[in-house]
Amino acid sequence: MNTHLLADNSTPLASRRGFLGTTGTLSAVAVAMLAGRDALAQGMGGDAAQDVSILNIALGLEHEAINAYQLGAGSGLLQKPVLDVAVLFQSHHKAHRDALIATIQKLGGAPVAERPMHVYVQSLKANTLRTQNDVLALAARLELGATNAYVGVIPAFANRDLAKVAGRLAADEAMHYTALISALGQPLPAGALSFGA
Repeated sequence: MNTHLLADNSTPLASRRGFLGTTGTLSAVAVAMLAGRDALAQGMGGDAAQDVSILNIALGLEHEAINAYQLGAGSGLLQKPVLDVAVLFQSHHKAHRDALIATIQKLGGAPVAERPMHVYVQSLKANTLRTQNDVLALAARLELGATNAYVGVIPAFANRDLAKVAGRLAADEAMHYTALISALGQPLPAGALSFGA
């Protein structure tokens, strides 16, 4: 199994688009397990290898988000209370990561490894971060991509309980995005149905 999901020159947005394009085939078994509903997963069919592959893409994105917030926190550019919010958001991504790892392992797969920090520094173009607003703008772009990816998979699930998991992940990401653009002084999305389009 490939433990490096992104080439060093890949952009975070491209990887999130890739996730959105492949997640429609995630089985109900995997989503039920991700939701902590192992009993619901029993008796369902599914392609465990395909599920592990897709979940590992999501895990790679969570690793990316965790490291992006680490870069921001360690940059010295974030001032309180923005720094505290970044650490909080990072903790949310760590919880997403842990749920994905547990599910991958329950499916008999090997979770994709977190990449070395220098890879994230390069792929996220950390050398271009000069101000607190630069860090916030990077985080907002990543959160918007994650929101759209998770919203995009919801229609793939006929079972409402399974769709709820993707909805909860999308809600976390949308909350992060909204807080970040607010901190940047940008207007909230003006139109209804702003996410997942």
